[in-house]
Amino acid sequence: MCWAAFDRGLRLAAEFSRPADTDRWTNARDAILEQVMARGWSEKEQAYVQHYGGDDVLDASLLLMPRVGFIAPRDPSWLSTLDAMDRTLVSDSLVYRYDPAASPDGLRGSEGTFSLCTFLYVDALARAGRLRPARYTFEKMHTYANHVGLFAEEVGPSGEQLGNFPQAFTHLSLITAACTLDEALDKQRG
Repeated sequence: MCWAAFDRGLRLAAEFSRPADTDRWTNARDAILEQVMARGWSEKEQAYVQHYGGDDVLDASLLLMPRVGFIAPRDPSWLSTLDAMDRTLVSDSLVYRYDPAASPDGLRGSEGTFSLCTFLYVDALARAGRLRPARYTFEKMHTYANHVGLFAEEVGPSGEQLGNFPQAFTHLSLITAACTLDEALDKQRG
């Protein structure tokens, strides 16, 4: 997200002709990109990981990489990261934030899959051109809404809604996923 902050700052400065130290911001942005590419990649997992020097652990925040323009959504390293997420964070099309067993958070108990993360996953799949699984996940996720179409923060092991309800961030990611998927399906139809 630091990369995105510098990138957006540069865009805003250019678009609105605002004074900015663009050379310094460009250097910082590019240094972050180079560092993530060099130190944030796991050869073992063939994926970008949660943090540098870690145990090759993934988390769902990676799903924002193509959304913010950090990496092309069909870049081979990104597609490989999506595949690794499928193996480690996705359960029956629902997405966990991270694996607490691989990256202990110190909290007691377990948590469900995160609705926001599942919709970010739909967005990433659609951007990557994986429209069939994107559509399947999107449609299946709707079965976890309540009777008026609202979502909680999490989906529990037996499909129950857990956590904050209704969860605004989940609904924002639902809208984003719907728009991205709709646009990708329109392009596919020609």
